[in-house]
Amino acid sequence: MSASVLYDAPGPRAKARNLLYSALFLVIAAAVVWWVLRKLADANQLDWVKWSPFFTDSRVWTTFLLPGLVNTLKAAALSMLIALPLGAILGIARLSDHAWVRWTAGTVVEFFRAIPVLLLMAFASAFYALYTNISSDMRPLYAVVTGLVLYNASVLAEVFRAGILSLPRGQTDAAKAIGMRKSQTMSHVLLPQSVTAMLPAIVSQLVVIVKDTALGGVMLGFAELLSKTRPIYGNYGANVIATLTIIALIFIVLNMLLTGSAGWLERRIRRGKRSSGAVLAPSLLSDVKPVGDAPGPDQPNPPHKPPAPGG
Repeated sequence: MSASVLYDAPGPRAKARNLLYSALFLVIAAAVVWWVLRKLADANQLDWVKWSPFFTDSRVWTTFLLPGLVNTLKAAALSMLIALPLGAILGIARLSDHAWVRWTAGTVVEFFRAIPVLLLMAFASAFYALYTNISSDMRPLYAVVTGLVLYNASVLAEVFRAGILSLPRGQTDAAKAIGMRKSQTMSHVLLPQSVTAMLPAIVSQLVVIVKDTALGGVMLGFAELLSKTRPIYGNYGANVIATLTIIALIFIVLNMLLTGSAGWLERRIRRGKRSSGAVLAPSLLSDVKPVGDAPGPDQPNPPHKPPAPGG
């Protein structure tokens, strides 16, 4: 019987008990699903006529769902591309040796992290309407991206800061010992090693960005995926439950693809770390301060090497 470092392997009674709990959970879950479907059937919510527009009428997809999906992906992608580097900059700034940099970055992070993202979108929409010449058609997209960037960059800043602080102090001390500057230590030693630890939290926040794009459709009239529900069940006979179910499935697929891609990237990074050692680039080595060859006062002299025969 193989033993684990963290816990003892379960015995026959524990295995039987775990099997019983699993079977009980499956029975309860199946009963809940049956009850929900039964209630929907009693209310005629499972009638084919209410679901058929999504399978028989291509205009539902080409006119509403696919354009809404494109806008959702556009807003999410822009927000990710801006929030990730901005969050990294703010997180690193909170670790600065300069007090004014730390306090400024900390104030920005705590301020925008404390405000609901929907309120940030509303403020951004009002600002763009009053002080810019952005057209009314593009204003919802700008407001949604601005709100998502300000909030999620502040959250990601804490993720980056925590990931860097989770590394052993010896990593920084070793980099200082070979003469690396703080910027080199951060970019070549700390950040690459903390990426693996930070990746699950970063992916969770990216999933939040994808889902929060729906807030722009609720309040600002942004033509994202969720905002297309009313035209679908108003014009094509599909009911609200069918429409929301299809849209929920689309969001689930999007987030599963995002999570799966991040999982593949994490496994690839881990394999790369196991198969290769830490090697400094030649350009980095040229910037490292040379260490003298002569032994220090506390170091023993190297042993004398006898001359080669015939030398």
